[in-house]
Amino acid sequence: MTQLADLKPQHFAWQVTDRIATIRLNRPERKNPLTFDSYAELRDTFRALVYATDVDVVVLASNGGNFCSGGDVHEIIGPLVAMEMPELLAFTRMTGDLVKAMIACGKPVIAAVDGVCAGAGAILAMASDLRLATPQAKCAFLFTRVGLAGADMGACAILPRIIGQGRAAELLYTGRSMGAQEGHAWGFWNALHAADALEAAAMDLARKIAAGPNFAHMMTKTQLSHEWSMGLEQAIEAEAQAQAICMKTQDFARAYHAFVAKQTPVFEGN
Repeated sequence: MTQLADLKPQHFAWQVTDRIATIRLNRPERKNPLTFDSYAELRDTFRALVYATDVDVVVLASNGGNFCSGGDVHEIIGPLVAMEMPELLAFTRMTGDLVKAMIACGKPVIAAVDGVCAGAGAILAMASDLRLATPQAKCAFLFTRVGLAGADMGACAILPRIIGQGRAAELLYTGRSMGAQEGHAWGFWNALHAADALEAAAMDLARKIAAGPNFAHMMTKTQLSHEWSMGLEQAIEAEAQAQAICMKTQDFARAYHAFVAKQTPVFEGN
């Protein structure tokens, strides 16, 4: 198993407090764009989180009033124009691997979005389990505006499951910004908070989740992902097996004994 509290990434800020890891892209002067290196380092970090014993929840935070403006125009878009197909496919697979790693990391991921949330930044929010935003947040899956398909990093698979097929199709075809109130009404944002309260709200939510049965949270996240491709009978059977496994945890017993004693259970994730 792995301890990640002392991780020192080169391409984003990282902090672990109370078993909550906060990731913050740290180029606020450019609205926090992604680069080849930050994509790869984020992917590798989420892969490592599977084995982390000192992190229970991840918060993707904003920085300087913005979340992420997508791929850096000069450091990603420009070089891509000059690449041949094998290099391009290696890049698009690598960006998709970041989403796969987020989904498979075993930890609930909360996006706290202020300001610009565009392109790959919108994908990072989409791939999170929970999404909080400010009224100023502007989320745009703007790939068609740069001559690309809306089918990027799993958008055509995941976004319709969050907001519905027709709404997702509109955003992916037009590349327009989804306003905060609109996104909240559509179920993309779980809640809206004032800018000065956003991160505190995200951390409060993260603490509530981290105080819960974290092995069971891992099972929940796993089933939310795996059941996309299952029929109803398969899903019910998979959940029966997942729940039977959770019933053998000490947290399940702790909850029972606490209920009998009329106390609040203290979960330990085992």
